[in-house]
Amino acid sequence: MELLKGDSVFVNHIFFPYMQPIDLSIKKRRRTSTTKVGDTFIGSDYPIRIQSMANTDTNDIAASVEQAKRIIVAGGELVRFTTQGIKEVESLRQTVQTLRMEGYTAPIVADVHFNANVADEAAKVVEKVRINPGNYVDPARKFIHLEYTDDEYKAELRRLRERFVRLLGICKENHTALRIGVNHGSLSDRIMSRYGDTPAGMVESCMEFLRVCKEEEFADVVISIKASTTKIMVETVHLLVETMDKEDMHFPLHLGVTEAGEGEDGRLKSALGIGALLADGIGDTIRVSLSEAPEAEIPVAQELVSYYGDTTVILRSLYGDESKMTYHSEEDGSWERFCIHAAADLGRPLFDRPVKQLVIENPNFPQEKLDTLSKDILQAAGIVRYKTEYVSCPSCGRTLFDIEKTIAEVKAATQHLQGLKIGIMGCIVNGPGEMADADYGYVGAGRGNVSLYKGKECVLKNIPREEAVGELVKLIKENGDWKEKE
Repeated sequence: MELLKGDSVFVNHIFFPYMQPIDLSIKKRRRTSTTKVGDTFIGSDYPIRIQSMANTDTNDIAASVEQAKRIIVAGGELVRFTTQGIKEVESLRQTVQTLRMEGYTAPIVADVHFNANVADEAAKVVEKVRINPGNYVDPARKFIHLEYTDDEYKAELRRLRERFVRLLGICKENHTALRIGVNHGSLSDRIMSRYGDTPAGMVESCMEFLRVCKEEEFADVVISIKASTTKIMVETVHLLVETMDKEDMHFPLHLGVTEAGEGEDGRLKSALGIGALLADGIGDTIRVSLSEAPEAEIPVAQELVSYYGDTTVILRSLYGDESKMTYHSEEDGSWERFCIHAAADLGRPLFDRPVKQLVIENPNFPQEKLDTLSKDILQAAGIVRYKTEYVSCPSCGRTLFDIEKTIAEVKAATQHLQGLKIGIMGCIVNGPGEMADADYGYVGAGRGNVSLYKGKECVLKNIPREEAVGELVKLIKENGDWKEKE
């Protein structure tokens, strides 16, 4: 029998008649329009592009240039920089000029929040600008309930359109592409008032901008619609694709899990969410967001893209019922590679079924290690929480502390608190929103300062960073969630 990638392969000694095979086949890639970003094309029949985001201070031109080089040499095809103000736009101009003079041609992307004027200026400097519908013309989300009459809502949409058309004109003139980047953690209060914190709200936030792009015949658009919860991210992207199809829009999609974290947990979360969509033929560019050096994201993204483009036979099978699922693989490779493949395979079936037990089999690794991986994947999918869960951002130029060092400090103090969810965020752009379902949050509040959250509520502001972990422990104790280490 000729086997193709995606076939369910059964080995006699692992087949149980009462369990049903679960399809692991890969769907044909979704057809999209083509977006030109500098000399790079995204969508249609072009390869899935890999990108990352720098975490240097954008105004530190030398450091930004060197980090961009490391990302590009690692295999990154686009590099994004946070761009808070006009000063950062000018710094980015110099960074781009230096990279071009040294022969690096990968497109540079400006990431803009809260200031439409900065987006205008950045569009004259870089090949692509990312804007966030949640804060492009609306103020930052304040977690307050507002009521909009129909007339007020329409007036806000007219204001949005008028301002956005100006940016589109600048992009057309300068041949600059645009990313409409919706994040679960930064929906505007206006969208929240009508749709709540839901996939439907995220999709509508995006569609408001895409409708203007279509009316203005602006085609160089890429869309991202992200969340730190893998199931919400996958569900929302599917809803967006369905909505775009109904309105005859076929823009390419950028995939990513917003605050995946670091280490093996971050890789599993990213592989689950991105893999579930790639298996459905969705995705034209990806970024694996890890709380690590940006270049560390590239090999994980490359592994995912390679896995879904591989035509060789991969011996693995999946079968189960409504309560238990068994995944069997014969591939002989590194542990990290196997973890990425297993999570990518399991994303779609785990989101589709209310499974409570997962068994992973591979003769090349100890079963004890595989059993831990099973629990880690179930936690990454949001099905169980058997250990402390951390939601942490990959950091960027807005982060004014060492995110990797901070994560290590917070984990050292709290990782024995099984069942708690703790957010560790560099700034307020997505921080309070993406960790809204966390029990506690640690969010950068300015240079050297941190604010602490209990759920959505900021309870301590502007604590010196040196004192923040101790204050977090104190906060957990005051709320009765602390347990001493055994």
